[in-house]
Amino acid sequence: MTRLKNPLILSDAQLSRYEQLYRRYQQLYLDPENCSPMFLIGVPLENCPPWEEILADPYVMLQYGLDNIRNHLELEDDAVPTVRVEFGTAQVAAAFGCEMVIPPNNLPAAGSHILKRAEDVYHLQKPSLTAGWYGRLKEYTEIFLENLPEGVYIQHPDIQSPFNTAHLIRGNDIFTDFYDHPQELDALLDLVTDTMLDLIPYLRRMINAQPDWFFDWGALWKGAARISNCSMHMIRPQFYRQHIMPRDIRILQTIGGGRIHYCGSSGEVIDDFFKVPFNHGLDYDAQYHDIWDLARRAPRQVTLLHWGSLNDRAIRRMLNGEFPPKRNIIIQVFVSSPEEGREVLKKLRRAADAL
Repeated sequence: MTRLKNPLILSDAQLSRYEQLYRRYQQLYLDPENCSPMFLIGVPLENCPPWEEILADPYVMLQYGLDNIRNHLELEDDAVPTVRVEFGTAQVAAAFGCEMVIPPNNLPAAGSHILKRAEDVYHLQKPSLTAGWYGRLKEYTEIFLENLPEGVYIQHPDIQSPFNTAHLIRGNDIFTDFYDHPQELDALLDLVTDTMLDLIPYLRRMINAQPDWFFDWGALWKGAARISNCSMHMIRPQFYRQHIMPRDIRILQTIGGGRIHYCGSSGEVIDDFFKVPFNHGLDYDAQYHDIWDLARRAPRQVTLLHWGSLNDRAIRRMLNGEFPPKRNIIIQVFVSSPEEGREVLKKLRRAADAL
């Protein structure tokens, strides 16, 4: 007997629509000049439990994910029916020994930096695949798999990136390491990279991932995982090219491709992201970067995910009938209600059809 309060059942018609949706997502990579732009509408979840309750019970967490799918079913936007074990962005760092803390009504975060001296990196070892919260992740994932409705999949667990995790392990002292301890910095980045390359196939087997594609952020992507480069706007682009880009390249080449997440404000490093082989996608914070500009700069095979609110200037332009000069893009808009979401979705699709 399931412990879910409100199980989700997808109809045959809904399952058929999602199969067509997956083929459309694959066209973003396979036929970027002739594909259709995709639209994700974020609607607040009513009566959402606090994060303390979600994190404490896998059934509450799964129910939270399924309830979010219901919002997209109602809107019939382009979000895929997926759930994820939500343990935040510090799971790799926690495997290395960083403390995990849970802020009030929020996701877990790193509460300590274990590498006090740069030289101590040579004493660090690769953690086991069950270190930190990964044993708990496996436990929750198994419960998810036992209770998943037909047609619902599990999104890839968060793995961050070599530099994001190195930043959590070392703390802000990592920024002076570029000048004072570059060899130790490279050793730390290599250690985190090696750990990620062990984790990715392990986690993909855990969630029964499909070959060559992965679910993430409500969409289907070419490749096997996402690299999150949130901390990149705090260093000079030349440091990215010299120290971090080679590790990003190694990961994406080894796993068969993926995409990059970047919520930083500096725009120069984005051109370096576009040069990473096997990078098939980029998402970014709409308040800092113009999609018309990025649509011209991005390689044809790189899908852009533009996420923002209705206050975003680019979203307003699209709602007024303009659309960026690129077809393989995903637009994610956060609205206040299903009614508002339906109207926004209709206007965005009309603007894309006129492209």
